Amino acid sequence: MKILVLGIGNVMFSDEGIGVHITKMIEKNYTFYSKKHTIDFVDGGTLANILIPTIVEYDNVLIIDCIDADDGKIGDVYFFDYNDMPKMINWSGSAHEVEMLQTLQMMEILGDRPETKILGVVPKRIEPLSFDLSEEIQKAVPLMEKTIINHLKQFEFEIKKIANYSVQDIADQFKKEQYDN
Repeated sequence: MKILVLGIGNVMFSDEGIGVHITKMIEKNYTFYSKKHTIDFVDGGTLANILIPTIVEYDNVLIIDCIDADDGKIGDVYFFDYNDMPKMINWSGSAHEVEMLQTLQMMEILGDRPETKILGVVPKRIEPLSFDLSEEIQKAVPLMEKTIINHLKQFEFEIKKIANYSVQDIADQFKKEQYDN
């Protein structure tokens, strides 16, 4: 089985980039081994529907992104199956051109959507040209990390922690790459 961990968000808009940052953090901090399955970590940025050819290559997808939720507080974490998306969840108001929800709906209509889980967090700041993550988002990261690892364990990966990069370390690396080139 081919598994995709897909981080969505604009890394240059503070908390809006959490999906990408935590995906990169997991990729740097852990190794994954399986005789039966493969896993890829992809920075999906704000590409949404342009990602369709990539997403259809996988059997199982975990999408990590900012979300909004009725009565949700900043830093609240939600994990759900796309087919059982709570009615209080939406992805509107992010800095994406085409929302990931619409992309998944297009794929579903075409019969191309793989099994999909979503891990979302309510952001505090969506500020242009800021790589600083809010304290609330940083406090949500341990739960998000644990949720990701537990989800991937169901595929019988041997998972080993090899580093301790923080999500802000990853955001700072994006900032350095952006401004040092």
